[in-house]
Amino acid sequence: MFELDLRSRKPIYEQLVDKLKELIINEVFKPDEQLPSVRALAQDLTINPNTIQKAYRELENQGFIYSLKGKGNFVSQNNGVMDTQKIDLVLNELEKLIQEAFYLGVKPSDLIAVIEKLKAPKGGDEYYD
Repeated sequence: MFELDLRSRKPIYEQLVDKLKELIINEVFKPDEQLPSVRALAQDLTINPNTIQKAYRELENQGFIYSLKGKGNFVSQNNGVMDTQKIDLVLNELEKLIQEAFYLGVKPSDLIAVIEKLKAPKGGDEYYD
């Protein structure tokens, strides 16, 4: 499914959270689709099940997945409800990254091209005025 960098300074559970978010955002995992069980994923990735559980808990806190007792973990619906706190956090992070990009010499037109490329397949137009 995916690989983790065991030599990275980034904790394994954070790598797992990032990768699963990417898969959910890119609709590899569809809404209401069941994620692999903690035990199965731990075996596939040869990491501790507690690490998987921690990643799943973080994804649930962030609203990307939900769990059903005795059934497993499932991808949450993106129902278009805007979480203003989460949006503010993402925009704050984006602003920092854009400032860094400008500092490194990236042109505004290049950033706009990246945004245009990313929004098309994700249906991003539905949130614009």
